Amino acid sequence: MPELPDVEGFRRVLAAHTGEPITAVDVLDAGVLRGVTARALGDALRGRRFAEPRRHGKWLIAPAGGPVLLLHFGMTGSLTWHDPAEPRHRHDRVVWRLPDGELRYRDMRKLQGVHLDDAEQMLADLGPDALEVSRRDLAELLSHRRGRLKSALTDQTVIAGLGNFLADEICWHARVNPLRTASDLDAAELTALHRALRRVLRDSVEARRVPPRRDWLTGVRDDPGAACPRCGTPLCSRRVSGRRTVWCPVCQPS
Repeated sequence: MPELPDVEGFRRVLAAHTGEPITAVDVLDAGVLRGVTARALGDALRGRRFAEPRRHGKWLIAPAGGPVLLLHFGMTGSLTWHDPAEPRHRHDRVVWRLPDGELRYRDMRKLQGVHLDDAEQMLADLGPDALEVSRRDLAELLSHRRGRLKSALTDQTVIAGLGNFLADEICWHARVNPLRTASDLDAAELTALHRALRRVLRDSVEARRVPPRRDWLTGVRDDPGAACPRCGTPLCSRRVSGRRTVWCPVCQPS
């Protein structure tokens, strides 16, 4: 599912085509439009040019010389560049045609979608972007959270951009149990968590996904009888806030 590193990759795809005129907008499935009709989307963007896009958490914000396009990718979305001669995929929902190719918003499950709205208003309830969180910020953000650490890390109103895989990976790298109460972490654990957050995000942004390395939790978590890449102990798994959560009971004691 797209998390911060994936959306940063989509931002770079769009950034490579800023300044090119939008010749047409093809809405192939209006089921992904949020608060805007297919006609209004086309009328607003046709003939305009995307300016430098930015990302906040899992949101991609694309100014277009007045209108602001906001994309959220839910669990299965993506934004990719294609030659116009390439056949469209059955899950392509919206296509922005440019002179030399097409930007295609693809999403199988259609849980989120495409907005044309005031970015500040849309993003007002989000926490700070995870890439910009300092160690002091992290301590403050978690200090009043009485729920589990995993729930706090994946709550977009606390920190924007972290999803299921990133949160588990960060906790594993920090050797902190994701079931701990967020506000109970001591100074050393907060420092370890922040260092892990920076490292995991840096490597994941470079890979444009949470990399499924065999020496990372993500690379083994779905193996039959999955074991910790660090110590070989069988991994534990349970659902937290509706999400499957994986950890090592030895490296991340409760």
